[in-house]
Amino acid sequence: MRSVMVQIPNTPTSADVARLAGVSRATVSYVLNNTSAVRISEPTRRRVREAARELGYVPHAAARSLRAGHSRMVLMPAPAIPVGPLYSGFLNELQWALGRLDYTVVQYGSVGLQGDEAARAWAELRPVAVLVPGAGLGPQGVHVLKRSGARAVVTLGPDRVEGAHALLMDHEAVGHCAGAHLYERGRRRIGVVVPEEPGLEAYSRPRLAGVRQALKGTDATVTELPLAYTEEAAARLAARLAAPRRESGLDALFAYNDEYAMLLMRALQDEGVRIPRELAVIGADDLMLGRLLRPRLSTVHIELPSGRDLAELVDRAVRDPGGEPEVHRVLGASVVRRESS
Repeated sequence: MRSVMVQIPNTPTSADVARLAGVSRATVSYVLNNTSAVRISEPTRRRVREAARELGYVPHAAARSLRAGHSRMVLMPAPAIPVGPLYSGFLNELQWALGRLDYTVVQYGSVGLQGDEAARAWAELRPVAVLVPGAGLGPQGVHVLKRSGARAVVTLGPDRVEGAHALLMDHEAVGHCAGAHLYERGRRRIGVVVPEEPGLEAYSRPRLAGVRQALKGTDATVTELPLAYTEEAAARLAARLAAPRRESGLDALFAYNDEYAMLLMRALQDEGVRIPRELAVIGADDLMLGRLLRPRLSTVHIELPSGRDLAELVDRAVRDPGGEPEVHRVLGASVVRRESS
């Protein structure tokens, strides 16, 4: 039987990078781990990076974790709800900012798992930090994550969770802005779209409550309008609003966000409803597509937290895991007045 020799290429090491760059292995480690505590000139940093690229050297994540005493993995559970362009842009900026701070961002899908049960699945990966969008995680889940080595647990939602850092997102303010705007425009019979998609209740219910709060004590009425995000569902609702609207008397809609607003506006126009003469419409998120509609879509502009600021919060918590959890109220809201209202 013939034997075939297979030559396995040597994996480059930090020592190889050090020899090629003419520096010590410690300098290679400082440069490739973005260590700021040691001053290294920019030409030296550039030489080390070029040597690493030439050799195809990649630092070993596990070895680096052993040296640091913790991983550099930040876990971001994949949202279990539809995420629109506004939030996708925010998450992209956040991932970029964490990467600049030398963290590895991993998105993790936990289909079928929720709350504290999901936290146990996340803990198995031993992340150094976990960013949890929406509601559902409880104090027990935070405890499980910290026991597994997570130095920072940050929630992005309407309520604070004991033991976790919190970015409190005030969706009531979004609805309040929309309701106040429609009332100022002379509208008194206001419908509020409430998405039927599961998981959006954490956003839609506070927005509905915000409209009601804005109109409390006035002569205006609020009607809840469930709507699934499909053309068929929009057509059915538009037909109801068009044919019997003299009975329902609605003269304005807050459509939850721009995507639902655009879906419903098209269906209403197909039914011959004149916007805004017969029915004013306002959305939320201030998406560019809303400016391209005719009439242009009025909206609530939402100011999300900076991805860089959140990345720095994560970094502070990793460096000082014993510090008091930080709580920040975010999500500024303001009306953008256009033709549809």
